[in-house]
Amino acid sequence: MPKSRITYLILTIATIILGLLSRHFKFIPLFIGDILWATMVYFIMRFLFITKTIRFNVIAALLFCFAIEFSQLYKAPWINDIRHTLFGRLVLGEGFLWSDLLCYVIGVGIGVGVDSLGLKNFKSHKK
Repeated sequence: MPKSRITYLILTIATIILGLLSRHFKFIPLFIGDILWATMVYFIMRFLFITKTIRFNVIAALLFCFAIEFSQLYKAPWINDIRHTLFGRLVLGEGFLWSDLLCYVIGVGIGVGVDSLGLKNFKSHKK
């Protein structure tokens, strides 16, 4: 199957569902949600910038993830109020952790891996 926006939309939705489920079950470590969040961001970047290279999308996804994480150091009342909502907590997070940056690199790497597997499967079916 060639890469299309619908492919990345489906991957984004599936990743969101997995991420929400990972927060629902207490036996799943919290960092799994951070990894899945970054994977979702990568798929969103691929959806938005489908004609750009994977490298471009990796950089864009990591810049976005890192910017959100570093924004957690900013503690103004108005943004903290947003962070205390479900949407704000899911998108903006609540507190800065250096370990989250590693989770984001791993998550984007997983997105690239899924992307590469799909491309390999497409090439093998063309033969």
